[in-house]
Amino acid sequence: MKRFTVILLALLLISGCSAPARGKRAVLAKINNYSITQEEFEQAFRDSVFGMSDTLESRKKFLDILISQKLILQEAQKQGLDRDESFLKSIEKFWEQSLLKIALDKKTKEISSSVYVGDKEIEDAYQKLVAEGKADKPYQEMYGQLKWEFNKTKESDELNRWISNLQNRARIKINYDLLRAGK
Repeated sequence: MKRFTVILLALLLISGCSAPARGKRAVLAKINNYSITQEEFEQAFRDSVFGMSDTLESRKKFLDILISQKLILQEAQKQGLDRDESFLKSIEKFWEQSLLKIALDKKTKEISSSVYVGDKEIEDAYQKLVAEGKADKPYQEMYGQLKWEFNKTKESDELNRWISNLQNRARIKINYDLLRAGK
């Protein structure tokens, strides 16, 4: 495998690695019928730990690993593992979790940019803690913590309102007989 990588990189260097023609992408490596474009390699390399040290040696090592991965994936496909029900369910679950995370992150950023906590709220909360004997530090020392807690609480409340609104706008039908049958 290493010999293949060295030969491939040598051929690319000798050929001058000219820019691809318009509409075409330069193929860095071809593994059976699968091509890895230079653009795909560069992105994957930058996203990997190997990208922290951009040397010819780290590029070779990363390409070796990438080729090995593609060969294993091709073998798995030949064996039909990509059509296995448990594999498809795990892909579906991964897709849902990833999309859920992206959607919640986006909404949380949107909410956090619109949440405002005033000094009066923080002052009132501090005074309440003092009255209850729960303030163990002066106001200035607790200000940052209280502001952060208020922000998080307001963000959480807004996120819950958003989810509740989604539920209210949706048509949800539940068969409670089946739910009870699952006992």
